[in-house]
Amino acid sequence: MSEVIETVVYKLDELSDTARETARAWYRDGGVDYDWYDAVYEDFIRICDILGVRLKLRPVRLYGGGTRHTPCIYFRGFWSQGDGACFEGQYAYRKGACRQIKGYAPQDTDLHDIADTLQDIQRRNFYQLNASVRHQGHYYHEYSMVISLKRDSPTCQDMTADAESTVSEALRDLASWLYRQLEHEYDHLNSDEVVDKVMMANDYTFTACGRRFG
Repeated sequence: MSEVIETVVYKLDELSDTARETARAWYRDGGVDYDWYDAVYEDFIRICDILGVRLKLRPVRLYGGGTRHTPCIYFRGFWSQGDGACFEGQYAYRKGACRQIKGYAPQDTDLHDIADTLQDIQRRNFYQLNASVRHQGHYYHEYSMVISLKRDSPTCQDMTADAESTVSEALRDLASWLYRQLEHEYDHLNSDEVVDKVMMANDYTFTACGRRFG
């Protein structure tokens, strides 16, 4: 014989502090299972363009059977040793990069330093340095990038002794910068303030102990 069981449910702001933490844990367990990093990627793509980094593209199959091309940017995070971000592409001198990056991100001194470093080493090599960057291995971090540098000199001049290490370090610093932005965005999306706002906006209901209902 069937019976009706009544359950009292609550909105997030009606829960006790302990129950609210349980509700937040439920949301965080799957609340960011979408491409939350897209805005960070878009910003990074723009920064790469300014600095002279042309990101490699890879084909991605769409559910409808078509194909789109997406930049080769990879990351893993944010809790384990070996987590990080990396990218694949080509780097060459970009005139006006220092001025443009300071206009685009006026408060970001890390990006300014990267641009200044690349500008200085290019100047000492007559702006003839070109680098290729590819990913290697099973991990994604700045040291999983294999960076090959050459100097396109019409008179076959060698690059300066510090060119390879300087360009490699600057490009690895760029990958580290990307990882910090991703981590910052992830932490923001999982903060109590944002999590509470999303759950309230979606009218989620919970039992008294904070378990999701419905």
